[in-house]
Amino acid sequence: MRVLHFYKTYYPDTWGGIEQVIRQLCVGTGRLGVRNEVLTLTRDSGPARIEFEGHTVHRARLDFEIASTGFSAGAIRQLARLARDADVIHYHFPWPFMDLAHFLARIDKPSVVTYHSDIVRQKNLLRVYGPLKRGFLRDVDTIVATSPNYLASSPVLKRFEHKTRTITYGLDKTIYPRPPESLKDQWRARCGERFFLFVGVLRYYKGLHILLDAMANLDYPVVIVGAGPIEQELKEHARRLGLTHVIFVGAVEELDKVALLELSYAMVFPSHLRSEAFGISLLEGAMYGKPMISSEIGTGTTYINIDNETGLVVPPDDPAAFGAAMRTLWEQPERAAEMGRRAEARYWELFTAETMARNYHALYAELAAGRGRSAA
Repeated sequence: MRVLHFYKTYYPDTWGGIEQVIRQLCVGTGRLGVRNEVLTLTRDSGPARIEFEGHTVHRARLDFEIASTGFSAGAIRQLARLARDADVIHYHFPWPFMDLAHFLARIDKPSVVTYHSDIVRQKNLLRVYGPLKRGFLRDVDTIVATSPNYLASSPVLKRFEHKTRTITYGLDKTIYPRPPESLKDQWRARCGERFFLFVGVLRYYKGLHILLDAMANLDYPVVIVGAGPIEQELKEHARRLGLTHVIFVGAVEELDKVALLELSYAMVFPSHLRSEAFGISLLEGAMYGKPMISSEIGTGTTYINIDNETGLVVPPDDPAAFGAAMRTLWEQPERAAEMGRRAEARYWELFTAETMARNYHALYAELAAGRGRSAA
């Protein structure tokens, strides 16, 4: 069975949460006999085709962007060409150009769209895009919500509930590298023996300004891993608050990220908007047995982190509540450790890449057999 994934960015250009999910899907379903290909856009002048971890990445040239949405005439042609040999087309939403390309390429193959997030910020653009979005979601055979929380809280998904099912994200711990003690010693020397950790792209919806405001009255070490469009803004905010105990380490290699995950005391994840539909780095924290602090925004973050079981959940955009949760975990290490053990147990129960791959493999088989719409 051949599956073609279509998403705006992918390896080696970017490595965010959705890209990680596509990677895990390709590796996991590949072990079950699926031949995966990924079509994506690139600004790079590098090769148009790359073999990566058992699947093929096709890179179409990015022509221009409007409101952070990439457009590519070449991608439409490639989508039409690659779809001819695919048994299932797997779209990854949101990306308005993808919806347009689906119709312009005249895709008539079985199709599924993983609904990663509502569109939250671009309200004016959404008014123009709305009819296209609804037409696209009507046309695909099956929609996948990434958590029961998101399905219950998304007005868009409720409209298409008759053909929506839930398949949660999953991670394969075995493909994560194992850092040597020498590397962990280097990070201990820089960050200390005990610290809170954030990992993610530094974007507006990550709520890091809330974390920084919470730290104004605390002196716990916090390590922030990642780069992004608001990095300098956040560093300036930290300087204004005099936060000498907050360390921005920028983007790091995977080996360094795992070293920091293993060394960290607890994960902080202050995302305050529904653009944060799940939180892959939050799930990575659970996978490494770390207690978590997150906000209740009606998405998958609270499917990963269960309040008072795997960590603490606070109201969104509330620095005082976030700071109080940090104080609770810091001052109660035995409770924090028990929460971390429960978080890891929940990962093994619900969030392995093997489980995600089996569920998607079954869905692909239904779609390829023409049963996708009725089964959903």
